[in-house]
Amino acid sequence: GDWANYTDSPLRAFENETGVQPPVGFWDPLGLSTSGNLSDYKRRREVELKHGRVAMFATIGYILPEYWRFPGYLSKFLDIKFSEVPNGLS
Repeated sequence: GDWANYTDSPLRAFENETGVQPPVGFWDPLGLSTSGNLSDYKRRREVELKHGRVAMFATIGYILPEYWRFPGYLSKFLDIKFSEVPNGLS
């Protein structure tokens, strides 16, 4: 049948949340929200935002040294300056 006619799904509980847009609607391919529990949903949404922010900072931390370096020493004891550390992965 047509998904629009299936109203008994617990996923329908989240159809009016921010970010739900047609034509997909509420998208949960792994079925993590099948219980319909609002506190689980809110926790997972909060964790997803946190991980997304960490990933954005990691990307900035990878790109930024191409254009700018901290002045001074990374390790004064080992005599290593920030400008001496190569970019990227080795």
